Amino acid sequence: MLKISAVIITYNEEKYIEQCIKSVREVADEIIVVDSLSNDRTPEICQRLGVKFIEQSFLGYKEQKNFAVGQASHDYILSLDADEALSVELKNQILRIKNDENPQAGYTFNRLNFYCGQWVYHTTLYPDKKLRLFDRNKGEWGGLNPHDCFKLKTGYQSKQLKGDLLHWFIDDIDEYLAKINKFSTISANSYFQNGRKSNYFIIVFRPLFHFFRGYIFKLGFIDGYNGFVICSLNAYLCFLKYIKLHRLIVESGKAKE
Repeated sequence: MLKISAVIITYNEEKYIEQCIKSVREVADEIIVVDSLSNDRTPEICQRLGVKFIEQSFLGYKEQKNFAVGQASHDYILSLDADEALSVELKNQILRIKNDENPQAGYTFNRLNFYCGQWVYHTTLYPDKKLRLFDRNKGEWGGLNPHDCFKLKTGYQSKQLKGDLLHWFIDDIDEYLAKINKFSTISANSYFQNGRKSNYFIIVFRPLFHFFRGYIFKLGFIDGYNGFVICSLNAYLCFLKYIKLHRLIVESGKAKE
């Protein structure tokens, strides 16, 4: 039978970590939580639930996840964020895989986001496909922070599973605005370090494209008021990301003078 290590990274996740851990108990042969020195009840909850609890100061999103993968006893990793949980259908799919004699290098599944009291089935938030069950020897966490993703090495394939990864995304607008400001800064810094460009054309038209892609092409209007708000704020996130990147580029040019 295939052995699976469930790996979760946390920081002040007392609200959701218990349901996350309980959702993977049936499929995981061990559960590892790597915590970035939380100052809430996260450590207490994890220790009460009997998981392997490791404290590690935050290294960056992809760096922290690669560190966490390295702590696992088994090669197949089920990677979740603390505010995520397996749906019943997805859990059953993973249980079947444990009996598969020739498992795939990786498995993808859709992530269903819960936004301000509503499950969102449209906009760019769904299907939001994620590769979260994988053989750690056949890839690694990469991408640009904070948009990390697990990437399989050339030649390896993944398979899509039925069922959703449930994600408690945002509880209120103020929380989302704070996250937008934080993530746009992280993204701008990552883009700058990787030589991305920003100019007036990008600053104006990329946010507009993001809005119409989510609201029209991805049918965000079907999700009503929240669909409109999500698409608008995602466009705002894009706008902030590129104006912050533009500022970094300008300041870098001045520093060289």
